[in-house]
Amino acid sequence: MADVIDYKIFGDDMQMVEIELDPGEAVRAEAGAMMYMESGIQMQTSTGGGLFKGFKRMITGESFFITSFLHTGAGKSHVAFAAPYPGKIIPIDLTDYRGKFICQKDAFLCAAQGIEIEVEFTKKIGAGLFGGEGFILQRLEGDGMAFIHAGGTIIKKELQQGETLRVDTGCIVGFSQTVNYDIQFIGGFKNALFGGEGVFLATVTGPGIVYLQSLPFSRLADRITSTFRYHNRGESKGVAGLGGGLLGSLLGGDN
Repeated sequence: MADVIDYKIFGDDMQMVEIELDPGEAVRAEAGAMMYMESGIQMQTSTGGGLFKGFKRMITGESFFITSFLHTGAGKSHVAFAAPYPGKIIPIDLTDYRGKFICQKDAFLCAAQGIEIEVEFTKKIGAGLFGGEGFILQRLEGDGMAFIHAGGTIIKKELQQGETLRVDTGCIVGFSQTVNYDIQFIGGFKNALFGGEGVFLATVTGPGIVYLQSLPFSRLADRITSTFRYHNRGESKGVAGLGGGLLGSLLGGDN
């Protein structure tokens, strides 16, 4: 039975969630996510259930250790967790999803004490080989509140029975366990080479809820890396040109 916690989400594009704890209540969070905590709250860092639990979290992109924030004082106290990059924090009440919710690796931010983070592998080998970010997923289990983070704008889709959506693998944040997840080949030589969207797309088929993000962290990181490389090349050329000019002047002066 997970602890019953109250919460408030602050901010717009760089959000944080503040959790209100009663005495004896606790919240678990990814290591390094804590922003601040009030008096009466104690940190307890562990593997969260042995070495195997720690390794399973590492497979899903989380850290080996998980930190619990336990309220040991009197009255109410608060602890806050910040999003790691621009985007939104999505509150997930697992009781609304029959105790299980599937999400992208690295999506987990924090959850009420009693929520477990498990590994969810895709069912088909095609998804495993070509799914990219969608290969290894996280499964959140329990009957309380969990909070996941995604980049950019968040869209919630309610798929009807048999309704299918084709999505870039990185743009899927999470979905209910009733949704079927698979990988589909785009097809077409020009699409594969010049489409810019990858050769494979994820397909999600209802019924169920699907959360999508407009700016996956991998896409943001690729753009930053490309820009960094471009500027570095420009600076290298500028330095080389300057060096050549100075060398030419020196040689000319010797003549």
